[in-house]
Amino acid sequence: MAARSIGTGTVSFGMVSIPIRLYSAGEPSSSISFNLLDAKTKTRLKQQYINQNGEIVPREAMVKGYEFSKDQYVSFTPEELKAMEEQAQKAIEITEFLPATAVDPVYFDKAYYLGPEKGAEKAYKLLLEAMKQTGRSALAKWAARGKQYLVMIRPAKGGLVMQQLMYADEVRSISEVPVGDAELKDSELKLAVQLIEQIAAEEFRPENYEDEVKKRYQEAIQRKIEGHEITAAPEAPKAQIIDLMEALKASLANKAAAAAPAPPAQAETEAEEQKATGTEGRSSKRSLRLASGPKRKAARSR
Repeated sequence: MAARSIGTGTVSFGMVSIPIRLYSAGEPSSSISFNLLDAKTKTRLKQQYINQNGEIVPREAMVKGYEFSKDQYVSFTPEELKAMEEQAQKAIEITEFLPATAVDPVYFDKAYYLGPEKGAEKAYKLLLEAMKQTGRSALAKWAARGKQYLVMIRPAKGGLVMQQLMYADEVRSISEVPVGDAELKDSELKLAVQLIEQIAAEEFRPENYEDEVKKRYQEAIQRKIEGHEITAAPEAPKAQIIDLMEALKASLANKAAAAAPAPPAQAETEAEEQKATGTEGRSSKRSLRLASGPKRKAARSR
């Protein structure tokens, strides 16, 4: 089923304008959400707003306010807020091109796919291929839903991706995080590198991963619908702090054991099981010895 466009616009830089269609890259509706119910009647609760005197305030009597000091507010009418909103614009205005890896992913927010409008396929592909060849992405301004966004347009395998970015004042510096000043030994670093190389991959395969918590919720909901009770899973043992070198060595040993071929005894057992199930062409030496056993016994009896 083809993706459905959620908007239209133009990507512009210099005198060039490329008509595009906007597509959501994610599906937030796939997440599981719960409603608040009355525990006795199992009916859904309605939200109400109450003032400091305990009186219910209807929505039509509400205004928005900004707290500029403790318990002190300035209020705004809908008309005043509307006047401050950014007017929606069709143009996604590119301001500069920069190396594709210049923006730290910590700034990444929501992503959208961009597709060409009918008749704009050539201009769209020209921009895509030029960005691939130069190894650059584009920073641009985009106005929508009353806000102005900073976005990055980057080339992907099949087309252009518009990545919504956070502004500088929305991202905290990692310097605010205490990380300490530990000293590493060369032997520790060498073992850590070996462990990384053992489970390294050359490309990201998202299909290899799934949201296990979401799956657990779905299974629990289905059991509830079918009338079954849900029991809590046993508490997982708490992690213990152990010697770093020993932990690295144990990790490497586990990986090596998992990758090692099966021992001969195990291989013979597997072959024996395969023959018992009727699998042809996979006889093992052990199975031949077992087959010849009764004949030798019969010869001795004679």
